[in-house]
Amino acid sequence: MDGYRVINGTFGSVWADGSEVAEVNAFQVKINKNKSTLNFCRQMAEDSKITGVKITGSMTLHKIYSRGSDDVEQVQAGRDVRKTLVGALADPDAFGAERIAVYGVSYDEVTVMDWAAAKEGSITIPFTATRVEYLDKIEVQ
Repeated sequence: MDGYRVINGTFGSVWADGSEVAEVNAFQVKINKNKSTLNFCRQMAEDSKITGVKITGSMTLHKIYSRGSDDVEQVQAGRDVRKTLVGALADPDAFGAERIAVYGVSYDEVTVMDWAAAKEGSITIPFTATRVEYLDKIEVQ
């Protein structure tokens, strides 16, 4: 392996419901397994069984305008707005590009205002989702 093949986040991008989130500077999606513990006779080690998953993630944005204000207004009216996010990573030195779609995205919180003197504004939006799909994969060369 050559170091220049390691994919670089500089070439990442995110779209929310088909519109590019131009001010994004970090994006993460994780699948956490929910497991039940199983114990078997004549086996000292606990085993486990997957009983479900929880999909979580976050976007960090440069604060340029009031992104998320629509969600703030909707949630205060009792509506849980769901979105589809598409994340892409396409470093020209890498072995390919990767894209995922994240469905049923519900923002867990939206920072309404957070600032400090002489500091660039940024917000992080954590979310949960119901499904993830690979649209493009980087295959082993």
